[in-house]
Amino acid sequence: MNIIVNGGTRGIGKEIVLLLAKNKKNRLFVTGRNASALNKLSSEAKNMNISTFSTDLTVFDKYRQSFLKAVASEMKNVDILINTAGSLVVKEFMKFSSAEARMIMETNFFGQASVIHAIEPMMKKGSHIVNISSMGGFQGSSKYKGLSYYSASKAAISSLTECLAVEFRDSGISVNCLALGAVQTEMFEEAFPGHKAPVRAKEMAQFIVDFALMGNKFFNGKVLPVAVSNP
Repeated sequence: MNIIVNGGTRGIGKEIVLLLAKNKKNRLFVTGRNASALNKLSSEAKNMNISTFSTDLTVFDKYRQSFLKAVASEMKNVDILINTAGSLVVKEFMKFSSAEARMIMETNFFGQASVIHAIEPMMKKGSHIVNISSMGGFQGSSKYKGLSYYSASKAAISSLTECLAVEFRDSGISVNCLALGAVQTEMFEEAFPGHKAPVRAKEMAQFIVDFALMGNKFFNGKVLPVAVSNP
């Protein structure tokens, strides 16, 4: 299968890439901001089936044409797009600068929406788009101090999922969203030092991989909570 993982240099995204790369029939195209981490990731693939592209989602439009050219050089069509890229800043709403707020929204929402917009023409009937949201953006879930913009950005990608499932239905492209609870990743540790999440990154990655491969057989336009704790 031809699979794009948007945001695969660390945490859950990286584990997703490594799991999918074990299958030599998969061809992976991985994006990330850290070029050296992408190079290292590609070199770790025993099946030599990982291609990478360094980009910054906050200004994705600057990279759009070169991104599409790079994807087209590796695959004629895209079977699965997994949007795992994310940014998390823990800060009270009134202390956020406009630049910080826009950075989170660009990374967690606008940038990912732009990637979908760019890739959709390469997807055919039976393709699957999986967006990764958070319980912080899940309607009716408990909300926490310092996560206003992060939660809002994740709520936005969740709602976009529902809308795109309707718009892409005639094309046979399924769009689903997984709202994750706390997972022990570098980003989680940086945001909440000293706290221990109940799920390891590799465990969650395995769930996401299984869902990306088979979830569209049973779901479309769904925002599904994936959490064993609150959050």
